[in-house]
Parts: sequence; structure tokens; C-alpha cells
Amino acid sequence: MALDPKVIEFVSENHKAVLSTFRRNGAIQMSIVTAGPYKDGVAFSTTEDRAKLRNLERDPRCSLLASKDNWWGYVVLEGKAQIISSKTATPDELRDAMRDVYRAAAGKEHPDWDEYDDAMVKENRATIVVIPDEVYGTIL
Repeated sequence: MALDPKVIEFVSENHKAVLSTFRRNGAIQMSIVTAGPYKDGVAFSTTEDRAKLRNLERDPRCSLLASKDNWWGYVVLEGKAQIISSKTATPDELRDAMRDVYRAAAGKEHPDWDEYDDAMVKENRATIVVIPDEVYGTIL
């Protein structure tokens, strides 16, 4: 499912989001993330030791709500997470994904990509892409 241009525009302008994943016991776990459009979904980065990543490795089903700062406009993507990490990608693929997601979530270039790349490796970061099966919200 290709993202609607309205969704791409909205998430390009509104980066604050809430991710919902499933804990081992089936309960919902929610995390605040900074996200942006990426390929066929919306992406963010996280460290490999976070609960959200462990939850998604076990069960990729998730929801991501991106909202305006005042909450009077939102979009929800329900689908599955694609994980791009040191376990699933080459170092170059992971670096490129991390850079692309930074650009999408920050809306700008990083002032020192070498410094950024080193920090992402040291922090053991991964990229999570929410690929939607369904999209709804007040902007559609």
C-alpha cells in the first residue's frame, strides 16, 4: 500500500508520534517517538535495547499515531514494522537508512554525518519502518 500524498505531507510536517506495540503478555506498550515518512511507511530510530524493538521483533504488528502539536489533526497507521538493524542489514544499508530517517524526522540535513554515523553505531540504533495495512485520521 503506497502512502497517500496527504499522509506523507502531514507526517513531513508533524513529527511527534505515539507507537503502540504488544508486550509478551498481550498488553499494549506505548512509546513516544519522532518520526518521518520513509519509503512505503513512516519511520523512526531506537536503540536495540528498548522494549518497543523487542516487542516488534516478537510481533511486528503495531500502530503509529502522528499528531499535530495541538492534537487537532492526526493520522494513524496500522500495520507491521520492518526492522532495519545490525541484525538485518549490512552496515552501509543501516547507515543509509539511519541518515534517511534523520532527514525525514528532523526535516533537515545533519551538520556532521560522520559524527552522526559514529553516534548511531555507539548507541546500537535501529530503524523501524511502520508499513501500514490501514490508514485513517482527521486529515484524510
